[in-house]
Amino acid sequence: MTHPIRIGVQLQPQHADYAQIRDAVARAEDAGVDVVFNWDHFFPLYGEPDGKHFECWTMLGAWAEATSRVEFGALVTCNSYRNPELLADMARTVDHISGGRLILGVGAGWFERDYDEYGYDFGTPGSRLADLAQALPRIRERWSRLNPAPTREIPILVGGGGERKTLRYTAEHARIWHGFGDVDVFTRKNGILDDHCADVGRAPGEIERSVGVNRRSPGDVADALVTAGATLFTVGVGGPDYDLGLVEEWVAWRDRRA
Repeated sequence: MTHPIRIGVQLQPQHADYAQIRDAVARAEDAGVDVVFNWDHFFPLYGEPDGKHFECWTMLGAWAEATSRVEFGALVTCNSYRNPELLADMARTVDHISGGRLILGVGAGWFERDYDEYGYDFGTPGSRLADLAQALPRIRERWSRLNPAPTREIPILVGGGGERKTLRYTAEHARIWHGFGDVDVFTRKNGILDDHCADVGRAPGEIERSVGVNRRSPGDVADALVTAGATLFTVGVGGPDYDLGLVEEWVAWRDRRA
């Protein structure tokens, strides 16, 4: 399966009023991006640690109504914060509101302050990964039982680069993998994902490969990442200004290739 080149933007829901975030979503859609992401945290990840911040999924429900073309989702939902059946129902509902444009991004979780202040058990990396392994099939099973059913097979995106577990879960359940790191790291982990696909009897081409390109221009890294297998390129943009200049460079690069 050949995946088209796509451009995403992660509008980080920190240090901004919601009106500024809503404006950035509209500008991103107008600029031609393919996917708009937020993230699933309760406090800023950088800058003033107690600065302005908004919750992920209530925001996605608003984005479902505020947009008309782009796909959207969290990069990524923390599996620890919601019961898997509830998350499945939330995703199904937001997908219906949007007319079938939601991506369910999910990961094992890592930001300890979120857990401590909101009363979740932080556990260990191993226990959080075990919880993710249990949650992914439960989400898919719940989708099969909901009425009305999801508009389509909602694409699951798994974020992370753990070579023994996270990439294995990706091969088993996901339609998009989001990786991190430079070209060499991405290339190695992409190959390991291919190996896991072979182990579970899945064609590697079924999984779209996504990579973050924060602060990197297409002229610097795009060709090498395409060669390594990436087709979805996502730029992170912070508030309150949400400067989309680099995003627009990536959109222009995508269009020149097309």
